[in-house]
Amino acid sequence: MRKQRTEYDSPVDALVAIAKRLSIYESRYKKTSETFFDDFSKGQLEDSEDFVEWANDYKHYVVIRHEIKDHLQHAA
Repeated sequence: MRKQRTEYDSPVDALVAIAKRLSIYESRYKKTSETFFDDFSKGQLEDSEDFVEWANDYKHYVVIRHEIKDHLQHAA
């Protein structure tokens, strides 16, 4: 499987795109991304392709959200 790299014009654009993907997983598996990631990190879920991608998307979401929050705090 070959991954495709997507570049965004801004961190906000990236955050929106990732949030949309997270929403799809949440609807499919009837679980919030936070709950999923906690279960996945504890080894309570298998390492399926969907779950690995969901975990990676959630980690990226948290990092980008934190970066945006830091930028906003420093701008105020």
